[in-house]
This record gives sequence, structure tokens and C-alpha cells, in this order.
Amino acid sequence: MSTTILVPFLLLLLMVCHVACSFENQTFRPLEELRKLRTIRNHLQQINKPSVKTIQSPDGDIIDCVVSHRQPAFDHPLLRGQKPLDPPERPKGHKSKSEKMSENFQVWSFSGESCPEGTIPIRRTTENDLLRASSVTTFGRKLITSFRRDTTGDGHEHAVGYVSGDEYYGAKASINVWAPLVENQYEFSLSQIWVISGSFGDDLNTIEAGWQVSPELYGDSFPRFFTYWTTDAYQATGCYNLLCSGFVQVNNKIAIGAAISPTSSYSGGQFDISLLIWKDPKHGNWWLEFGSGVLVGYWPSFLFSHLGDHASMVQFGGEVVNSRSSGSHTSTQMGSGHFAEEGFAKASYFRNLQVVDWDNNLIPLNNLKVLADHPNCYDIQGGINNVWGNYFYYGGPGRNIKCP
Repeated sequence: MSTTILVPFLLLLLMVCHVACSFENQTFRPLEELRKLRTIRNHLQQINKPSVKTIQSPDGDIIDCVVSHRQPAFDHPLLRGQKPLDPPERPKGHKSKSEKMSENFQVWSFSGESCPEGTIPIRRTTENDLLRASSVTTFGRKLITSFRRDTTGDGHEHAVGYVSGDEYYGAKASINVWAPLVENQYEFSLSQIWVISGSFGDDLNTIEAGWQVSPELYGDSFPRFFTYWTTDAYQATGCYNLLCSGFVQVNNKIAIGAAISPTSSYSGGQFDISLLIWKDPKHGNWWLEFGSGVLVGYWPSFLFSHLGDHASMVQFGGEVVNSRSSGSHTSTQMGSGHFAEEGFAKASYFRNLQVVDWDNNLIPLNNLKVLADHPNCYDIQGGINNVWGNYFYYGGPGRNIKCP
């Protein structure tokens, strides 16, 4: 082949290749997007159950009223075909009374609509919720690479009160509710109770409940009532709320994951929620109660290894994620965003801290320790008095002169 013929042939080949290759690159991305969308929709079908009624919340949430035995928990092989259990025996020393107002602490209930008896309200997970997640497989999970209290290399920072060195069968506290600023989508701020057993290695078991602001999980900055559990230090088991098979809800008036209202204001009105977690002496399941006598549901004992027996530590307090996205410490707030020393109506608090002993008695703490792993960013101060029992103030603004 002569040079004069070869040059145009090569140019033609390059042009054909350019068109074909660019077409292939253009179609490759949509194919990946389609595959991702298909995965998302399949996952949504698994976690969003058929409803008998749908409620539009004023804050944009959609609440589905799902028949109790069709909730996600009953997808678990050990629960399939069963129905929620009857109420357990409450701990002794627990004043349980009906407080109708205590169930109306969520924005969706302001719509005037409610879920019928025999159903439970579930916040519907949307396509956008899953698109915000780092992956479909990790959606609804805490991503923690380390849970040791002497290091925070994973970006999680805490200000907590805790007890350890005994056998614990539950915990109770009233938790002040605020709406802390969260700097970016990949951070969160929460205040909660942790019921813990196992080592701080791969076998860590936790049961958790409280309130959180998590733009990634919910797409907004409202404080929301949440639950969590894990049996392997947040690696492959467990999830928030009802986003996997685990927690069994029995209440038709509280939606786990829904926004809380009212919230506290600086130098203004204060609002708190009372939570009790305890182990049913008869069946061994861990139950959650809200307010004074409102049962939310339970974590079946078979979910756990160490917590199948008892807890070895109980923690109360705040946690934030510090991603250092701007190269400096995050300005994500913990609690009210103010330090503990400012006190009532300015700093956030936990009050009336108690634990449940081996004989199902609610008892005060006798050895509460407090710890802030970055006290210049978020701190904590404990105390005790006749009205609040064991309590502490905690929190902070994150980035400041002493926390660069």
C-alpha cells in the first residue's frame, strides 16, 4: 500500500474510532446510572412496605401506615410469620402513667391524621434518600472504623457520661432536644443513650436511642427521633430505625425517624424527651419506652451475642462527625452549640439518669464518669441534685479559637 493511500486510511480509521469510542463512553455512563437506579428501586421495594393509609407530613415526609406484622422486622427468618409481642413487665420504681400529650411530639402528627390500630407509622424512604447515601449497601448505617474512647481517628467526637464495671439491664434519661447546626451533608450531630456490651473490637454490641440531625440520612436539618443497633461494631449488622430487619415496633402513634417538635431555644423554652431501654426479664428482649408509659417496641434478644445476657456499660451524651472538609475542625454543633458552663436554657442537658439492675429495679447511678475527647470543641460537666438526680450539661460549637 502506498503512502498516499495509507495516510487517508489512517485518518479515516482514527475518525471512526473517535466516533465509536466517544459513543461507547457516552452510553457507558447511562448504563451505570440505570444499574444504580435499578438497585435503588429494588432496595426501596424491600424496605417500603405496602400501606393501608398514607399521611402527608407538614415537613414533607410521607408516613405509611403499615400492618404491624408486615413491618421490616418480620422479614427476618426468625420472626417470619410471627406478630409483635405483648407488653412486658416494666422495671420497678418506674412511674408509668398515660400521657397523651407525650405522643404528639412529632411534626407529622400535627396533620391531624393518625394510623389505625393494628398498624404502625413508618417514614417512607425515597429515591433521594438513597441517592444521598455513599452506597445502597451502607444506607441507614453508622460508618465507624473505630469505637475506642481513647482515639477519634475516624472523625467521631463525643462528650459523654458513662457507667461501667457492673451488669446493666437497662437505662433511662430525659434528653434536652435542640436543632444543632450541621456543617455539611456527610456529618451529623446526635444525643442519645448507648447500652453496650462486648469489647470495643469487632464483637461490640450496642442498642441506641435518642435524637439526631443527619442531612445525609434524612435530607434536612430537623432533629429526629431515632433508634440504632449493631452486633459487630457497626460493620455489617444493624441499622437506624426500621431500615433493616431488627427493631419490632408496637406503637401506632410514633414514627421512628420523624422530626421532633418543639425544640429548645437559647434563653427560651426548653423541651426534653424521656427514654427508657430495658431488658424484659421473661423473654430477654430489649424494650424501648417513650415518655411515661408509651411503648415504642423492642429489639429481639436473638439479634445479639453479648447483649443476649446483659450490658457491661451504659453511655449518655452527644456525638458528632468531624470530617475536616475545609481543612479545619468542623463547625458542626453538639447539643445547643454552647459549652456546658453556660448552664440551663443555654447548654444542652441530660437529666434523671438511671440504670436497671439484675432484679429489674430502676436505680440511680453511683459512679457516673464524664468524658469529652475534644474538650476545647465540645465539653461536659456532671452534677447531682434532688430534682434532676444524676445530670450533666454538655456540647459546644465545634470550631473556635481554641478548636482550630
